[in-house]
Amino acid sequence: MPSRAPERQQTTAGRLPLLAILAAAFVSRAGNAITAIAVPLYVFADTGSALATGTAGVFATLPVVIGGSLGGALIDRLGYRVSSVVADLASGVTVLALPIFAATTGLPFWLLLLLVFLSGLLDAPGDTAKTVMLPGLAERAGVPLARAAGAQAAVQRSASMLGAALAGILIGVLGAPGALYVNAATFAVSAALVALLIPRMSPAAASADAPAPAPAGESAGGYWRDFAAGLRFLWSNALLRGIVLLVMVTNAIDTAGLTVLFPVYASERLGSASALGFMVATFMGGALLGAVAFAAVGHRAAGRGLFVLFFVLAGVPPYLAMVLEAPYPVLLGILAFSGLAAGGINPMVSTALFGLVPETMRARVFGSMTAGVAAAMPLGAFLGGVGITTVGLLPTLAIAGSAYLVAALSPMFGRQWRGLSASPPRALVARPE
Repeated sequence: MPSRAPERQQTTAGRLPLLAILAAAFVSRAGNAITAIAVPLYVFADTGSALATGTAGVFATLPVVIGGSLGGALIDRLGYRVSSVVADLASGVTVLALPIFAATTGLPFWLLLLLVFLSGLLDAPGDTAKTVMLPGLAERAGVPLARAAGAQAAVQRSASMLGAALAGILIGVLGAPGALYVNAATFAVSAALVALLIPRMSPAAASADAPAPAPAGESAGGYWRDFAAGLRFLWSNALLRGIVLLVMVTNAIDTAGLTVLFPVYASERLGSASALGFMVATFMGGALLGAVAFAAVGHRAAGRGLFVLFFVLAGVPPYLAMVLEAPYPVLLGILAFSGLAAGGINPMVSTALFGLVPETMRARVFGSMTAGVAAAMPLGAFLGGVGITTVGLLPTLAIAGSAYLVAALSPMFGRQWRGLSASPPRALVARPE
């Protein structure tokens, strides 16, 4: 009987790059969670101003729009692997500069805004590069694409959960600037994982290293031609367009919550800045369970009814609980429940998108989508600060929850949403060769 050892070794070797990209996503996302908690708390503690905290949120989210929109075509030209490594290293250097300046010459508000902006500028392209590598690496590993997308969502959720909890601990021990040293280290680890463990692959296999070829029927052109092609493809598809508009609104509300409303609520109503880290960690813990559940049975779930239900339960209950000033343990329980619903949203959308977007255009289209869904995030952060300053914290929370409910129900109307499915076309589901 022939030995099966070589076959097992080949399977293990084929799955190592997939595990590496998931590990890199985990490490970098955990570091980003630390930044998301540490920066607004630092600003609010230093200035005591919700408006200044919202302004910092603008400078943290605006580069996501710029980097997402302009980075996709650049990723297609440089290659996914190189783009991911360069983006991680550049982001790590700028994050490291924050605590160094705070500990030496000082960190004035204008410099903090500049460094936060530069740190986020390549963050979105780095995430996009990791995302578009997933289908090719899943095929190489013989893993169904829906399961790989679910695993990616689970990794992202668990990283955000652990990063937020770690931020709460680090801020209590080291202070907000000191916590950023850990974030800088995560970018270095992520870059090393991609550089050392992701192999060079041919363009036909969803290249992780070589630039993608031009799509069929489109001649190779300049950077701006590639950029425009991604935008045209995105806007010409009604379902993609609808997803961008929906997530753009809900992301704006979520950004107002994370960068302004939640930090102020934790500081003023709960009396503990560290409580913010545990609030976010609890939500992400529930989201992790939801993503794991989707990874296990996601290929059986489909339809806009479930999609709408996930959105409503993920966004509305936390704001309602804070408006009613629910006891802290009750608030944490509601956040965990909402996170459970949120865990199925990203893998459902990602799996559908992999089926809609041609392989050779994924970086451009996904980059444009990243910019589109992030376009209103700076406005959300700013309006969160303005709302607290003008009408107060609780009324602003009520407005945010109501707006989220209206946006979440919108997919019940419109024929384009009928195309939403949790499973990509059969031909795009990767199978072992």
